[in-house]
Amino acid sequence: MAGATCCNPFALKASLASVAAAAATPRPSLAPTTVASRPKAPFSRSTWRLMISSPSPFRTRAVVDDDEWGKEEAGVAVAEPPSEIPAAKSEVDELKRKLIDLLYGTDRGLKATSETRAEIVELITQLEARNPTPAPTDALALLNGKWILAYTSFSGLFPLLGSGRLPELVKVEEISQTIDSESFTVQNSVKFSGPLATTSVITTAKFEVRSPKRVQIKFEEGIVGTPQLTDDIVLPDKIEFLGQSIDLSPFNGVISSIQNAASSVAKTISGQPPLKIPISNPNAQSWLLTTYLDEELRISRGDAGSIFVLTKEGCSLSNSK
Repeated sequence: MAGATCCNPFALKASLASVAAAAATPRPSLAPTTVASRPKAPFSRSTWRLMISSPSPFRTRAVVDDDEWGKEEAGVAVAEPPSEIPAAKSEVDELKRKLIDLLYGTDRGLKATSETRAEIVELITQLEARNPTPAPTDALALLNGKWILAYTSFSGLFPLLGSGRLPELVKVEEISQTIDSESFTVQNSVKFSGPLATTSVITTAKFEVRSPKRVQIKFEEGIVGTPQLTDDIVLPDKIEFLGQSIDLSPFNGVISSIQNAASSVAKTISGQPPLKIPISNPNAQSWLLTTYLDEELRISRGDAGSIFVLTKEGCSLSNSK
């Protein structure tokens, strides 16, 4: 029976079938299994549509790739920052030019009409809203130097400027303010000229920074400059005084003798030091608020609500007045 069993063809066929089934069965592998998956798109279709339809702040350009095989347009889009047009600066420059043109002929505000003053204040307000230096006291380098007064609404200066109504006799040549940020000093100067001499009156002061825009000014000294007499005295033919025209031609005969006397006096006076007057009054102080400042224009407001417009000496705005 045992031999019959070994030679049974059905049993052999069954054994071969078992072996074949075992060989077909996959064996577990010790190596990690890598599953290939379809890569996901970084954006959904709706996101792509939104990105394509939205305006981009950048411009794109095709990059040409120069390699050793020659020039080839790679077709790669490179983002470039948009070219910024200095529209704001152009607008400020235009406002400044309009302001200077409006100040022409007003004699620093003395001869300005009420309508002109309103237009000046409107331009000043627009410039203050576009102030490129929001903290002027932190930009002392810009404050440094000599500033020429172009306009003021300070009524205290009008009597002084009123001397310009007699241009043949006395004229206010210049009103300026010089700031030295290293020594924290301010020097206010008024230059006069006349047919006989030129002179200046100066006040010196110390200033302290109280806020990003405000400085406190304490006056210390007044200086009366030494008159510089002219060698050649030129008298006008006529002058206007109290509404009347006065003829000076009868005095032409004595001009030569006056010239000789003036020359000798000029040599004596010119050698004298200026007259200095100390200011000891503790109340001789004020504050100043700088509301606009750049390299050539400065706008300040005083404690009495007055406005001061000044231009930097030598700048284009000063030369255009």
